[in-house]
Amino acid sequence: MDTKLFETYQRESRKTWNVIEMNHPIVYPTMGLTNEVGELAGKIKKIFRDKGGVISEEDRQALKGELGDVLWYFSQICTELDLSLEEVAQANLEKLFSRLERGKIRGEGDNR
Repeated sequence: MDTKLFETYQRESRKTWNVIEMNHPIVYPTMGLTNEVGELAGKIKKIFRDKGGVISEEDRQALKGELGDVLWYFSQICTELDLSLEEVAQANLEKLFSRLERGKIRGEGDNR
């Protein structure tokens, strides 16, 4: 194994890097949403790892708190895009029922 593989990778990959300005109001809530979804996933992982998947009332309340944080950030992104939560939910239901009717509820890809 090349002992300099990561050194080479780090040096060479830097050639493809550049600064991307992200001074826009949508950036903060997008980063927050990603963080909160990660916290939610971490709590669920630990429930399965440590408790055999049994969700206690304490866990349920903790998950509710994380879901509230997810909802807050999601709502801010919708507001920044001038979309209502209802509009997003309705569009999602239409997409899901279209897939269901066409027998495409399972599988991969947005355009199925």
